Amino acid sequence: VQLQASGGGLAQTGGSLRPSCVASEFTFSRYAMAWFRQGPGKEREFVSGVSWSGLSTNYAESVKGRFAVSRDNAKNAVYLQANSLKPEDTAVYYCAASAGTWGPIPVNENGYNTWGLGTLVTVSS
Repeated sequence: VQLQASGGGLAQTGGSLRPSCVASEFTFSRYAMAWFRQGPGKEREFVSGVSWSGLSTNYAESVKGRFAVSRDNAKNAVYLQANSLKPEDTAVYYCAASAGTWGPIPVNENGYNTWGLGTLVTVSS
């Protein structure tokens, strides 16, 4: 099982980025997917998740109204549209696949057992 994240980069405050994550070697459509992030000197935290069907999503309070998660099961891909970026959004962003199939979206790390290497998002002030 592999998750490959990309699409990070440098943005100015108020700008946008769209990290993406492509999965291989597993049945992607059965699993909830999530984005976590780890900022400098911080613990890794949940950002957003999407159910296996794509019909349900959830978000951390800090990104609600600014970020949007989506998935394309035909492409084995999950996306995070990050708008109105703030310097505090600076972090390595990780995609993760849930440990269980067909279930709800976990919001804790222990609900996920497959992780990508991450993509760096830097927001300048």
